[in-house]
Amino acid sequence: MKRKPIIGVMPLWDAKKESIWIHPGYIDGVIRAGGVPVLLPLTEDEEVFCRALEMCGGFLITGGQDVSPELYGESERTDNPDTCPLRDRLETCAVKIALERDLSVLGICRGFQILNVLLGGTLYQDIPSEVKDALAHLHTPNEAPVTHDVVIEPGTPLLSLLQKDIIHVNSFHHQGVKKLSDKLKCMARAADGVSEAAYMPGKRFVWGVQWHPEMSYKTDENSVRIFEAFVSGAI
Repeated sequence: MKRKPIIGVMPLWDAKKESIWIHPGYIDGVIRAGGVPVLLPLTEDEEVFCRALEMCGGFLITGGQDVSPELYGESERTDNPDTCPLRDRLETCAVKIALERDLSVLGICRGFQILNVLLGGTLYQDIPSEVKDALAHLHTPNEAPVTHDVVIEPGTPLLSLLQKDIIHVNSFHHQGVKKLSDKLKCMARAADGVSEAAYMPGKRFVWGVQWHPEMSYKTDENSVRIFEAFVSGAI
């Protein structure tokens, strides 16, 4: 019997509570797909973080705060930035190690965004103010959660996996991919043109998705298949 791969999961950070936490869907999604999730340490000691990553065969970059715009050569456009520089630094180390070792990588929401940035791409700091005729990608308080369709690009691994041209996804973000890295290929777009998924050709499995399969895997077969493809690609 093949040993279940160990998947390093990036924890979330609650600045107000000064607390590390994780949405259970990230953990349960990996387990259901046949992996062994391990929560990585959110620590200032990069050596400790990278040492922990060495035991993993895959890396899950979770959602969370905005990616610091300095990473893609821009200044902050808001007065109260919601960023986590520590996550930026640790994920920079993790992506470097993962690509060097050809580990399986799945970036979700912020995870997709920072993967794109670390590979040379840029972001919309605020989709509603920067994208003409933008869809609603993030609900406001007291509104129902936002969902929309994405169109899957032909000839992509996502189309091969799901066998569907259009899928319905959840949406919880106000930032998004502006310039896609030259090292990534788009796999899906929203109706307003915003990239919703991409992959890195030539690698075992390096994907980013803008929606949240960890929130929908219990009822959505597409989300299950994405987790399964990610874990099955891990070493």
